Amino acid sequence: MKFLKTTFLFLLLANMAFAQTYTTTDDGSKVRFVIKNFGIKTSGYFTGLKGIIEFNPKLLATSKMDVSVEAKTINTDNGARDKHLRKDEYFSVEKFPLISFVSTKITESSVAGRFFVMGNLTIKGITKSIQFGFGATPNDNGFKFNGEFEINRKDFGVGGSSISMSDKLKVVLDITAKK
Repeated sequence: MKFLKTTFLFLLLANMAFAQTYTTTDDGSKVRFVIKNFGIKTSGYFTGLKGIIEFNPKLLATSKMDVSVEAKTINTDNGARDKHLRKDEYFSVEKFPLISFVSTKITESSVAGRFFVMGNLTIKGITKSIQFGFGATPNDNGFKFNGEFEINRKDFGVGGSSISMSDKLKVVLDITAKK
């Protein structure tokens, strides 16, 4: 009996010592972007979100993110523009079907419930290191993660040398992940 109690306690403590694993859901999640084109803010979003987030706010050293969206799902509410954005000059969705992010480190922020993530963003086969702040709010059987960051589209070979489109692109994340 003493052995069973000790084993149970050990398993309970071991489970608490690691991040919990959550699966991202496309339902309830949004991966949005905003860019200026001809001086006017143009926005859109991606769907097809897939991935795993291992997260425990008290044990960030074991926390990590590995998520992606399907590039072909780009939607700016303009079918002709979306078709153009799927071509080689922009997202080249046939050659590079996924846009992905894999974390390398997650740390705590000085603001309660906020964190920093460092990792690698891959677009069109080009990987760049990025970092950004995010929030993590517990919800039914998981977490809601939110954050935003800016990238230079040219760093990823998106949009060629277009002079009408801004180089800076803002990405806004609202991600639902469940056990």
